[in-house]
Amino acid sequence: MKPGFYPALGTPLDEMGNLVAASLARHVEDQIQGGASGLLVMGSMGIQAQVKNSEYVKTARVAVEAANGACPVMVGVMDNAVARVLDRIDSLRGLDISGVVATTPYYFAMSQAEVIRFFERVADASPFPVYMYDLPSVTQTKIAADTCLRLMAHPNIAGIKTGNLETARRIERAKHAVDPDFVVLFSGLDVFDAAYGYGLTRQLDGMFACTTPINARLYDSLAAGDRRAASEALDRILLLRDTFMRVGVFAGFSYAMNALGFPGNFAPDYTPPLSAEQQDEVRQCLKQLKLI
Repeated sequence: MKPGFYPALGTPLDEMGNLVAASLARHVEDQIQGGASGLLVMGSMGIQAQVKNSEYVKTARVAVEAANGACPVMVGVMDNAVARVLDRIDSLRGLDISGVVATTPYYFAMSQAEVIRFFERVADASPFPVYMYDLPSVTQTKIAADTCLRLMAHPNIAGIKTGNLETARRIERAKHAVDPDFVVLFSGLDVFDAAYGYGLTRQLDGMFACTTPINARLYDSLAAGDRRAASEALDRILLLRDTFMRVGVFAGFSYAMNALGFPGNFAPDYTPPLSAEQQDEVRQCLKQLKLI
């Protein structure tokens, strides 16, 4: 899990909710050619919770085969009970994946004691390394730093994805005394350039999925210590992110991916399409950023 950017891939589906396999394979190849350090398949941007059960393993398999060992591939296994998460994990057996990524269950809020029990039971049974995904805006439950430090000692819990800078910095500082190989995947997009200076050099976000050439400029600049160039590159990614937020994140992302040459619907199936004016706003932003 080397330093760099880790795109959370989109999942292209047809009108019946079936995977558009060629589009996903090309999506994977595009990110690898663009210098991605690793990939997350079916995370939150990859609408794992909306992917049909019949398409779940197929989606993971297509991504793994397209990556062909070029970089680590992680797969989302989010669900609302240990047993359901383990069902997902069991379905992935035999695939060459580097780990599975799980949020806390997202139907009920949980105590930190329940968070610990949940991840310990998942990690005890998983044949793959487990990465925790701290996403309290969706799940109602934060993975507290103290909780993470305790779970870090589990031999099959390999890392955490979090957008909380305070949590990420604390874990990054403390991990050397518990597990130096523990991976912090930071997902606070607005402060990626600043976070890099704190040693948070592995960063994961769904925006990377549609800003491939800008990603490389951002991380080449960070590695070279050119903070000004890095900040300018990050501002370009944020410009597109803010455009998506104005028109609707998933609808905007889906339209952008189509404009970039990746067919399929990348949004939940209940998401209305963009209006002509909104489409034009996204397209003009892509042109401004020289992505199309």
